[in-house]
Amino acid sequence: MVVLVDSSLWVHQLRKRGEPVQRDRVNALLESGLAAWCPPVRLELWRGVTNDSERKALRQYEKLLLDYEISSDVWEHAIRLADHGRASGVTAPLADLLIFACAKIHGLDLAHDDTHFDQLATLEA
Repeated sequence: MVVLVDSSLWVHQLRKRGEPVQRDRVNALLESGLAAWCPPVRLELWRGVTNDSERKALRQYEKLLLDYEISSDVWEHAIRLADHGRASGVTAPLADLLIFACAKIHGLDLAHDDTHFDQLATLEA
């Protein structure tokens, strides 16, 4: 199954000081051809670029990775999650809401290193 990889994992893969276990996790998904992303992940990564090596890697990923759209269905799911989350005391960043909703709407697994996604998953249960 295709896996939407959140920026919280990509940073480990892109940076020399990234956590080796997380880097290996992303590398395995890349090597298997199962890694994917979406526009909010791409934007978060481009916003955090610190050197030419990272720029080069992102340009390469833009050619290779499946890029799942933020459709109107994704937006609506994110809005419902935000509303349900607020009522339940769970507040997540806008990008995380869109990324989580994108994975759900497109039927993807979500790989991350961010507790916000764990909280959002409890809203879906």
